[in-house]
Amino acid sequence: MPDRLSFVQPLGHGIHAVDTGFHRPNFDAAFLIVENGRAAFVDTGTNHSVPRLLAALDSLGLARDAVDFVIPTHVHLDHAGGAGLLMRSLPAARLVVHPLGARHLIDPARLMDSATRVYGPEEVERSYGTVVGVDPARVLLSADDMVLDFAGRALKFLDTPGHARHHHCIWDERSRGFFTGDTFGLSYREFDTPEHGAWIMPTSTPIQFDPLALRRSVQRMLAHAPACMYLTHYSRAGQDARDVQRLGALLLAQMDAMVALALRLPDDAERHAALVRGLGEIHLKSLRTHGCTLPDEQILAMLDLDLELNAQGLAIWLKRRLLQ
Repeated sequence: MPDRLSFVQPLGHGIHAVDTGFHRPNFDAAFLIVENGRAAFVDTGTNHSVPRLLAALDSLGLARDAVDFVIPTHVHLDHAGGAGLLMRSLPAARLVVHPLGARHLIDPARLMDSATRVYGPEEVERSYGTVVGVDPARVLLSADDMVLDFAGRALKFLDTPGHARHHHCIWDERSRGFFTGDTFGLSYREFDTPEHGAWIMPTSTPIQFDPLALRRSVQRMLAHAPACMYLTHYSRAGQDARDVQRLGALLLAQMDAMVALALRLPDDAERHAALVRGLGEIHLKSLRTHGCTLPDEQILAMLDLDLELNAQGLAIWLKRRLLQ
């Protein structure tokens, strides 16, 4: 029997969460679905994650040519940065990508340029590596309500803008769960509590955050009465259909609070810092209601990157709103 890997977690229904190792443990997941001896990845992490994904295949006794599909939920680098490099090791796989994101994975020059301008070349290499392109002949564009036949298992794609316009989510009827990328927010396992289970928060990272579109996307997924959600950040959330509805309500309530905060802050040099502080207060209050007993300092340290990116996303949304 192949060795069990600590970073591969079986979730049932042939689904495995692979901790990609990005940023910190239990932060970034790729999902490996196995059906009738065939395999598919949903999200990939970065280039540095690819050895773990290939090791996950080995641990399950799956050959490289058993992988039929690689499916990034959207093209942000923590979800799709490793797609091109991974595809080089998977000779039978096709890349299934949102039509608005395909060109960036075929030719990732703009993705790399954008990341380099934001983070600098050294940090991009450390966090992501050099993203490589995918042969256009191996790319399959998703469409809203498209059903993909994966070894007899139906995977349905929904166009789910709000976090990004190039985002789709994947409905797996077998598990009655959605692979949600970032559309259904972030749910870190460290914030689970015995009283309430999982906690969740929105992610409004730059540059395409649209709260109205995000609300519609979340409500559309909830209308399927999912029994669980498979989040890239992080892993499975939701104990049953009722619990997923609770998470959806919590997600949308915090999004409303975030938007209200952004709208009432003056547009001045202090706005970014005020957004970061205010977002922290919103989530701390929510976590205390949830029963989380971690110290404020530890919570804010864990959310530091998310607070920074969400503040940027809200600020860009405000500017775009003024131009409309």
